[in-house]
Amino acid sequence: MVPLSALLIPIVVSAVIVFVASSLIHMVTPWHKGDFAKVPNEDQTMDALRPLKLPPGDYMMPRPASMEDMKTEAYKAKLAKGPRAIMTVLPPFTGMGRELGLWFVFVLAVSIYSAYLTGAALPAATPYLKVFQVAGATAFAAYAFAIWPLAIWYRRSMRMTITATVDALLFALLTAGTFGWRWPK
Repeated sequence: MVPLSALLIPIVVSAVIVFVASSLIHMVTPWHKGDFAKVPNEDQTMDALRPLKLPPGDYMMPRPASMEDMKTEAYKAKLAKGPRAIMTVLPPFTGMGRELGLWFVFVLAVSIYSAYLTGAALPAATPYLKVFQVAGATAFAAYAFAIWPLAIWYRRSMRMTITATVDALLFALLTAGTFGWRWPK
């Protein structure tokens, strides 16, 4: 077993490497360009939503008030008539500082989680490939497994789900490589 305190360098270094890699993927490559489709009649749609003053949050429509409501003819008619939608309303754009800060905290948390499980499973002086295997599998699970329920339950696009999963694999490989490289001897 390797204590978490002995893994501070791989934790921080892997978090920084993943943060930089994810930034480059989103800013330099066209990899995520097609993640979201443009709403037809975007200006008209935005103009129609603006007066409603929807507070930032997640919404579903139609949304039943209860399980009993789902059985009513009125609710069934709304479902049949459509459109059905799940949407997230964001506040007006003021920059990405908050999101980037929270993303780094998340990446750091994944690195800590990977360090904890890898350190609990393996002793110091473990060969590189074994550290790579355990740290990589742990990081991949942390980065990827929550993506798929969004595709299953909320019909998030398969393209977005797959690209995010490939990102997760890359982030896991970077984390695994860093842990293998900086593992205590």
